[in-house]
Order: sequence, then C-alpha cells, then structure tokens
Amino acid sequence: MAGGCCGGSQDNIEKLNDAAWRRVLWIALVINAAMFGVEMVAGVTAGSASLKADALDFLGDAANYAIGLGVAGMALAWRARAAMAKGVSILLFGLWVLGNTIWMAAQGTVPAAETMGFVGVIALVANLACAAMLWRHREGDANRRSVWICSRNDAIGNIAVVAAALGVFGTGTGWPDIVVAAIMAALALSGGWQIMRQARRELSSGPIRRRSESAPLR
Repeated sequence: MAGGCCGGSQDNIEKLNDAAWRRVLWIALVINAAMFGVEMVAGVTAGSASLKADALDFLGDAANYAIGLGVAGMALAWRARAAMAKGVSILLFGLWVLGNTIWMAAQGTVPAAETMGFVGVIALVANLACAAMLWRHREGDANRRSVWICSRNDAIGNIAVVAAALGVFGTGTGWPDIVVAAIMAALALSGGWQIMRQARRELSSGPIRRRSESAPLR
C-alpha cells in the first residue's frame, strides 16, 4: 500500500533503473567511440603500443555498450549470453594486445612521450567520467557487471599509460610503454575471464531455477 501511495512500486523502480541504465550507456558509448578515433591516430603517430592498445579497448567498450543497450530489459538468459560474448571479445582483445606488445618490443621502437602523456590524460578524464556514471550500476547481472569491469579497467589502464609516458620521457627507451601494454593485456584477460565465469553461472542456474519455480508445491 505504501509503495502504491508513494509511486515507488518495484515495477516503477525497475523501469526507472532501466531508463537510467540506458541513458548512461548511450553517453558512455559516444565517449568511447570518440576516444577510439583520437587514441588510434595518436598511437600510430606516436608509435606507442599502449596508446594503440587503449584505443582498441575504447572500440571494444563502445561495442560492448551497444550490446548492453540491445539486451537491456531482456530475460536474464539473453543478458547472460550477451555478457558471455563480451567476455570472449575482451579475452581476444587481451591476446591481440599481448601479441602486438611482443612485436613492438622486438622492433625496439621509442614512442613520443609527449603525445602519450597528453592523450593519456584526455583518455583518463573520459574514462573517469564513464566510471563515475556507471558506479551506481556496478552490481547486478553479468551484463551490468561486465560494463563496470570494462570501465574500471579502462581507468586503470589510462593511469598506466600516463605513467608509461613519464617512464619513456625519463629513460629514453620504449620499455615503459611495452610494460604498460603488457599490463593492459593482463587486465583484459582477467576481466574477460571474470565476466565469462559469472555469465556461465547465470546460464547454468537458469534452467534449474525455472524448474524449481514450476514445480508443484507438496
């Protein structure tokens, strides 16, 4: 009765949460798509493995947010399948970053520290803004958790890119850039595995839960 008087029924709360969730995802999608273009151009220009890795991370996140918008409001099983797909894509991204990092290390390229630092700070501000918006949505099913993990990893990666720029500037070598790119690969592999593990739990528990709900009372 109180819920009806106050207009705060569970259905209304869920509708409001879904609307807020979609709005945040749209904003994050636009930010990540724009930053992909900025960082990829800067990464190629500066010869930085960590900037290119972060650029592809922005692209992957934009795609993940688009998937999240597509499955928002669907049944848990569909959201879990979408999260599983995102987990796989993050794992593949981590493997690509790892391979590119090894190749860059073999080439012995020294990136432009000034470009790395400037673009890294811009990317950090963008990801902190996304993380702040997504903070209230960090709990829930695997799909929502996957979006939060992506945003969290991005902010950590951007801090590392700025630190790498300082390292390249101070040492005159490309090794700080290589180390940071390797760390970002590890974050992607770890995050992808966490998302896939939760999605697998949700998919495996779904049929059991439906059977128990449909079972007659004794």
